[in-house]
Amino acid sequence: MGVSPFAIVLLIAAAALLGAAEWSRVGKFGEGRRNRDRARRRSRLRVVEQTPDHDEFARSVERDLAALPTIDDHD
Repeated sequence: MGVSPFAIVLLIAAAALLGAAEWSRVGKFGEGRRNRDRARRRSRLRVVEQTPDHDEFARSVERDLAALPTIDDHD
C-alpha cells in the first residue's frame, strides 16, 4: 500500500503551517542577545537640550506655514 502524492503534499503543507505558527516561539532563543544589544544602544542615547537656535527654527517654521497658499472650498 503506497502513499499517494496528494497525502505527501498535505503532510508537507501541514508541516509548513505548523512551522510558521511556531516560528515566533522558536525565534525567542536569540532574544537575550537582542535585548543586550538594544540595552547597549539605548545606553548611548543622550538627551539634547533645547537651544536658542531651536526657538528661531520654530519661528521660521511658523512663518513658512503661515505663508503657504490655502484653498478655499467655497470658490
